[in-house]
Amino acid sequence: MLAEHLELSQTTVSLVLNNSPSAKSIPPETRNRVIEAAERLNYRPNYFARSLRQSRSMSVGVLAPDLSEGYFTRVMSGVVQELTAAHYFYFTACHDWKRELIEKYPRMLVERAVDGFLLLNTSAGHIAVPVPVVAISAHSPVANVTNIVLDHHLAVQQALTHLHALGHRRIAFMRGPRAIPDSEFRWEAIQQVAREMNIKLDPALVLRIDSAGWSMKDGYHPMAPEIGYKPMQALLKKTLGFTAIFCFNDIAAIGAIRALKDAGLTVPGDVSVVGFDDVQSAAYTTPSLTTVRQPLLEMGKRGAQVLLERIANRDKEFPAEIVMAPELVIRESTGPAPAKQ
Repeated sequence: MLAEHLELSQTTVSLVLNNSPSAKSIPPETRNRVIEAAERLNYRPNYFARSLRQSRSMSVGVLAPDLSEGYFTRVMSGVVQELTAAHYFYFTACHDWKRELIEKYPRMLVERAVDGFLLLNTSAGHIAVPVPVVAISAHSPVANVTNIVLDHHLAVQQALTHLHALGHRRIAFMRGPRAIPDSEFRWEAIQQVAREMNIKLDPALVLRIDSAGWSMKDGYHPMAPEIGYKPMQALLKKTLGFTAIFCFNDIAAIGAIRALKDAGLTVPGDVSVVGFDDVQSAAYTTPSLTTVRQPLLEMGKRGAQVLLERIANRDKEFPAEIVMAPELVIRESTGPAPAKQ
């Protein structure tokens, strides 16, 4: 054991090798002995020597609501690619949209001397940390936070232009959970684009995922297809007066398609369905899903790149927002509106 070899306490060796802020109280000659011994004994030499010289831990914290299939896995793929290439380690913490965890986890990670934070779909409003922060899809107007966001106006414009060109006029909308930052920004974009295109927004055809009787108590994961299945079931019980629905995300759209089929309706014959994100399974559903593609992999990569740049250049000014472009992917779930509307 390294501590025994140096005749030092395990605590002293751990503080030095983990580049803890408390290591500053350890005499420089002792710290140098630990680093030199670690290199000589091949005890993770490159990492510790480099991190001490650069005053960095070569690690970052990644905070996300969850890491379920879909949005988060695609974004994390990009994040991991960039961090691995830069020889950075990362701690991932999932807060399940609980405010106490959103506040607690950053403090815990700062104690572990992370060099910066990457927030996935998590607002920086309640996070106060002394290190660089980059937020993806969080829309956090907070000083010293760089936001990687999608152009929601263009995304909505692409989806509604497609449906309008197919003759759809009675369009239902499935809004996202209030906890997710993108929900409100996308809804604002929908309202604005609808006005620009003279599309009527009927309140009776507007659903909200987290107000349709769904909750974790039902045993469903927040990103399982049930989030779209149950709201669509509820809408169908009230009305059949729509020919298309624009869903908050692909997972909800997959659930909505199943609810429509269970009700004896066809997609897209009776109702066209548009999703959002373009998760990997979207192209393989039956029917395959028309969706607005977020460049999720690229957003993850760009977020990690900017965070590493901010860590390396603490005094440099960075933009508050970097906007990414969406792309409409047309597949089998959309078609001409039925003759009778």
